[in-house]
Amino acid sequence: MGERGRWVPVWFLFTGGMINYMDRSAVSVAAPLLMRDLKLDAVQMGIIFSAFFAGYALFNFIGGYAADVLGPKRVFTVAMTVWSAFCGLTATATGFVSLLFVRVVFGFGEGPFAAAANKAVRNWFPREQIATAIGLANCGTPLGGAVAGPIVGWLALKCGWRASFIALGAIGLLWTLFWMIAVGDRRTISTRNGANNPTPKLWFYLKQPGVIATAIAFFAYSYILYFFLTWFPSYLTISGHLSIQDMAFVNTIPWLFGTVGLIASGLVCDLISRAIHDVLRARKLVLVISLAAAAVFVILSGLAATLAWAVTFMTSAVLFIYLTGAIYWALIHELVQSEYVGAAGGFVHLIANCAGIIGPAVTGFIVRGTGLFTGAFLLAGAVALAGAVSVAVLVPRSSSMISTR
Repeated sequence: MGERGRWVPVWFLFTGGMINYMDRSAVSVAAPLLMRDLKLDAVQMGIIFSAFFAGYALFNFIGGYAADVLGPKRVFTVAMTVWSAFCGLTATATGFVSLLFVRVVFGFGEGPFAAAANKAVRNWFPREQIATAIGLANCGTPLGGAVAGPIVGWLALKCGWRASFIALGAIGLLWTLFWMIAVGDRRTISTRNGANNPTPKLWFYLKQPGVIATAIAFFAYSYILYFFLTWFPSYLTISGHLSIQDMAFVNTIPWLFGTVGLIASGLVCDLISRAIHDVLRARKLVLVISLAAAAVFVILSGLAATLAWAVTFMTSAVLFIYLTGAIYWALIHELVQSEYVGAAGGFVHLIANCAGIIGPAVTGFIVRGTGLFTGAFLLAGAVALAGAVSVAVLVPRSSSMISTR
């Protein structure tokens, strides 16, 4: 397959990412209706949000390791089938326990997506195009979050929230069919250090300060992202007093800016790396500046005096957080040998998604305890600042400083 053909998997990953975040965002958009019909309070809803990430984080690593061994095509086929089926089965929930079970298994299915996508990009693209390809492959995720609001909101109001989950599940199963027909696997096309150098074991890479710092920063990114994904729609309706329909519209605005940020993420990073002739330094520069900026805007959003300013600041935060979106994965390609890109990426993603387990539940307790979202915004900003500092301090300054033995 030639230069053009290698972009076919990227466009499938783009659409798969859209479906991924549509499915994941659907519960957040429909949360006010779910809470009313299933008689759930804020703490129970926070636990439901977190339950997804319990299953999801576990299969980040398992899915990444499987992508190294079995290839991304097989992993995606199984993963999309499972998550689409259980997205549809959300419609069968009758209360807290049944919804909790469905969300955990749904998380199992979505878990392998990002690490397997990173492995697929590594197999198809040379080093100088990796960040761009990752950014384009992943930019479907915020776009999926953007369209989830209007689509799920409209379906929930017109047909009931249960029908919206059935429709989303069917879309995912259709994607799987086309994926199985149109996309193949490919072996890694190159290694950074050359074939004559011995490759260390996986554990060597997982304990490197640069990899650990990447995981910490990815955790910080995920904390903001999942706070926005799970609780921001409820913030708009509870604190902002918006209707479900108005909330669904307003909630799309940050997602659209996030899409722009994620597209730009890899492009900007690769452009800077070509300008300064140091790939690792370019990735580190973009990540630290953007993550710190996102932290500041999240804090400002929590302190905003009006809903309009809160949405403006949160939109800016989402833009900057997504400017880092491709960089965590691109850093893995610089810090880890190609044989372990799937497993190492899955490990880093597992650590990152512990934020999804912790963050939504903590936010639920803050909201119930204070009656306000302010503390949750401030905490998310502080976590992001810690992530930016960890990368600034622990990731090597340049590619020449990386040890592979």
